Amino acid sequence: MENFSSKDLAMKAQKKILSKMANKSVVQMFIDDTSSEILDELYRVSKEFTGSRTEAQKVIKDLIKVVVKIAVLFRHNRFSEEELSLAQTFKKKLQQGAMTAISFHEVEFTFEQTVMSEILTACRDMLLKLVATHLTPKSHGRINHVFNHYSDPELLTQLYNPAGPFKSNLNKICNGLNKLLEEGKL
Repeated sequence: MENFSSKDLAMKAQKKILSKMANKSVVQMFIDDTSSEILDELYRVSKEFTGSRTEAQKVIKDLIKVVVKIAVLFRHNRFSEEELSLAQTFKKKLQQGAMTAISFHEVEFTFEQTVMSEILTACRDMLLKLVATHLTPKSHGRINHVFNHYSDPELLTQLYNPAGPFKSNLNKICNGLNKLLEEGKL
């Protein structure tokens, strides 16, 4: 008997369609206003840091595609109990990263680039393990692209430079992260 499942086919189609439509209207379906504002600031930082509008758009688009695909997998209950446990560990690490980012911002001259890089690298590794059997190597590449970009030591150093060009961006990002943490959305 053939292993055909319309449910599996529908999920694959949904992931494919949504990954092709990673634009503002799709983002609003899956991502709240606060998260959208954070993404906008991350885009601005990336654009200024790389000097490339195209690269900044690609990084944000990759981030959105990954978030949407993982949301589809959760919605369709595709994760095993072990994977759900890993997802909880990932969520805690992400929350720790957000709190660390906020703390480094609020207390000037406490920023430690290696600490932020290590947290982001740990998050990347957990996420790759979580989606290892669910997403394609292309999606794994997107995850690597996003996390490697934002854990870049030079980017982080410039972002947290109190006299640097990203001070207002970092303020908005941290305010958004604080709001997400307070609302229990992160």
